Amino acid sequence: MRIELDDVSRPQVVALVEYHLRSMHEISPPDSVFALDLSGLKHPSVTFWTVWDGDDLLGMGGLKQLGAEHGEIKSMRTAPSALRRGVARAMLDHILQEARGRGFRRLSLETGSNAPFAPAWALYERAGFVPCGPCGPYTDIRFSRYFSIDL
Repeated sequence: MRIELDDVSRPQVVALVEYHLRSMHEISPPDSVFALDLSGLKHPSVTFWTVWDGDDLLGMGGLKQLGAEHGEIKSMRTAPSALRRGVARAMLDHILQEARGRGFRRLSLETGSNAPFAPAWALYERAGFVPCGPCGPYTDIRFSRYFSIDL
């Protein structure tokens, strides 16, 4: 498994981002989908990585800078063919290391509050994230759950 800095231009990556967006819209209320589209992932405030095994795309994840010492995890997704292979944990560990290297003191995230998001909650909690209130630009408390970790 290797993690690469990505510019969101390869067809496999575009397809995984589009799959992620479709999936979020299928399991979330329309006004509660905060996943980044292709242009959002290319924004200068976002660094985006992909996880590969040879030519096979296994997953993706991003880090958005919210402030000088605060970052947000964005668009974490494992490809359906790579579930339960440690892809999400590898990406999360990479993002945590990158955030620490940038001098961030806090890393936050927003995720859904219904059953399809339970594996994500467990992943973040195992890594030391704790529930918190809305961070960054978020205000939704009907559907979203928020987590953060002090670095």
